Amino acid sequence: MRRIVIVGGGYAGFYAAWNLEKKLRPDEAEIIVIDPRPYMTYQPFLPEVMAGSVEARHAAVSLRKHLRRTTVVAGEVTRVEHARHALQVRPADGDPVEISYDVVVITAGAVTRTFPIPGIAEHAIGMKHVEEAVAIRDTLLTSFDRASVLPPGPERRRLLTVTFVGGGFSGVEGFGELLSLATSLLRSYPELSPADLSFHLVEAAGRILPEVTDEPGRWVVQALEARGGHVHLNTQLVSAVGGHVVLSTGEAFDSELIVWAAGNAANPVVAQHTDLPVDERGFLRVRADLRIGTPDAVVPDAWAAGDDAAVPDVAVGTPGARTVPNAQHAVRQGRHLAANLTAVLRGGTPKQYVHQSLGVVATLGLGQGVFQYRGLVVKGFPAWVMHRGYHVLAVPTWERKIRVLAGWLAAGVFGRDIVSLAGVQHPRDAFVRGGAPR
Repeated sequence: MRRIVIVGGGYAGFYAAWNLEKKLRPDEAEIIVIDPRPYMTYQPFLPEVMAGSVEARHAAVSLRKHLRRTTVVAGEVTRVEHARHALQVRPADGDPVEISYDVVVITAGAVTRTFPIPGIAEHAIGMKHVEEAVAIRDTLLTSFDRASVLPPGPERRRLLTVTFVGGGFSGVEGFGELLSLATSLLRSYPELSPADLSFHLVEAAGRILPEVTDEPGRWVVQALEARGGHVHLNTQLVSAVGGHVVLSTGEAFDSELIVWAAGNAANPVVAQHTDLPVDERGFLRVRADLRIGTPDAVVPDAWAAGDDAAVPDVAVGTPGARTVPNAQHAVRQGRHLAANLTAVLRGGTPKQYVHQSLGVVATLGLGQGVFQYRGLVVKGFPAWVMHRGYHVLAVPTWERKIRVLAGWLAAGVFGRDIVSLAGVQHPRDAFVRGGAPR
């Protein structure tokens, strides 16, 4: 029996393990997934988690519940030594352990790319995990409660100022959804007005949503600004010390909530702590069949997929082209990797990963979206419906599909839930202040 160790339980890792369970007999291989989180995050739903349209737990898929023949190890891989077919794991508690393997699959995913900007480490929140999406939502809701009892002035303005850094899909979708939530909250806060809200999207390039063409990109900017957002193009964040945002244009303002969505970087474990081959950016060198290596040489018993792998994009036919690091590719690469690995274990030949893009679709808030497939562009409500339809089909397991659909139905009938549970970040405060024995 071969031992297959999968490093990372995200899209590619979850789908690889899920499909290996289906394809391999129990006596053919032992499957182990190592990840510090016991669930896979369906990241396209994070903007809707922030807006309260999707329940936080419904955007996460339990590894233990759905990977029934896989051993799940809750820990962080700190080093991969393929020469010894072994890796180091640091669990949440206890001493580091070493796990040996016959075949390794690296699907650790990328990490948030940050820059040494003063104040960012102390005040910004990322946008890659469910916990971050919940914190962003609770921060906004708490800010509304605090601002509603203050007179108009600098403090109220600071509490209701939100800054997103990064104009890619995650940044634009998060910005649009949170702006939609804030606008709808005004109906429940008669003390506040649209003039009290100040939403800023900061992008260093001259356009947002690089995956779409210029015309729909301009339309998205116009749509966001028509709803009261401020889009700063060709602009960089210079400082965020104390929540005081300073832009490269000279504009400055105080912001209670700063969300960092400025791209991805190679996972440090892959980039710095492995003897597997990586490229100049720190991503694993991967062949078109998802085996690690170059077109001329294969690293035996080593596979990779997802955001930490430089997978050649065979579909575009351009030398040197790589697949875009998004959920659409990660899911399909995970499935394809499982099929190829099964074939190799049984003496077969792996096939190249070839996937034609299905287009790109983004939500811009409740009832607003944009979709593009080649020259076809759909805007507004129809694109928003397409976004929801695609992702409810794409989220794994029927259990999660039904839960998400039920949540959307309840929100459509009763409206968004606007309760903030920010107190869960400090669960003992109430007990210490009033409930503890004296």
